[in-house]
Amino acid sequence: MSASPAAAASSTQFLERPDGRVAYDVEGRGPLLVLVPGMGELRSSYRFLTPRLVQAGYTVATTDLRGHGESDTSFSAYGDLETASDISALIDALGGSAVIIGNSLAAGAGVIVAADHPEQVAGLVLLGPFVRNPPAGRISLAIFRAMTAPFWVATMWKSYMPTLYAGRKPTDFKQYREAVATSLRRPDYGRAFSLTTRQTDHAPAEARLLQVSAPVLVVMGELDPDFKDPAGEAHWIGETLKADVVMVPEAGHYPQSQQPEITERAILEFLEDMGPRT
Repeated sequence: MSASPAAAASSTQFLERPDGRVAYDVEGRGPLLVLVPGMGELRSSYRFLTPRLVQAGYTVATTDLRGHGESDTSFSAYGDLETASDISALIDALGGSAVIIGNSLAAGAGVIVAADHPEQVAGLVLLGPFVRNPPAGRISLAIFRAMTAPFWVATMWKSYMPTLYAGRKPTDFKQYREAVATSLRRPDYGRAFSLTTRQTDHAPAEARLLQVSAPVLVVMGELDPDFKDPAGEAHWIGETLKADVVMVPEAGHYPQSQQPEITERAILEFLEDMGPRT
């Protein structure tokens, strides 16, 4: 795993893509880690984890999804494949190879990058990972799509967030939740998020699982409400990818902010087990 240039301090930068710009920041010095949040989240989803990884000796790049946070809303396509393309382009821009740390949708995107561009990926950390489409009935799908319609998506998502954060809430959950809702209220951002919920398909990630050769760590909240059987899903992914699996108590879909100490320890042990850093 190659070292990456350091940034003196964290500040927003923009990656130019064909249909718009993707926001990211970089801080630290050492081997490169690329942290990508899930659908509806901001890159500050990693606000507790990032300083710990920087202190441990890594360069940490944290990016918003297209149409989220400080990224543009001019994109016409969203989902796993598009996120994978953005991650690959960011690793190219920063140089070297990286360990991708992806939450939810971004976990599937990380799988795609690892399969299609193995030279870019030194390892994968999959947090609350969607690497295949969950079984969903027509009624539940219709309800979710209605809930994420652009007109009221900010209000509905704000109401839904506590469910996703089952278990221990982050210490600043009230403030972070309001920041997410405020972000979604901006012109065109609710529309971009709504499109993301409709266009996202995890089948491309599932089709590539057996092509992944990089070492993998799966971190799943024991209470993750997005899976009927979180432990079963985590261990299926672990067996398929020959990955280590860590189940996090009192955590839902976002172990990186709900249980940052446990998540940090699991990630650092995984990184150390990968071998000497260069």
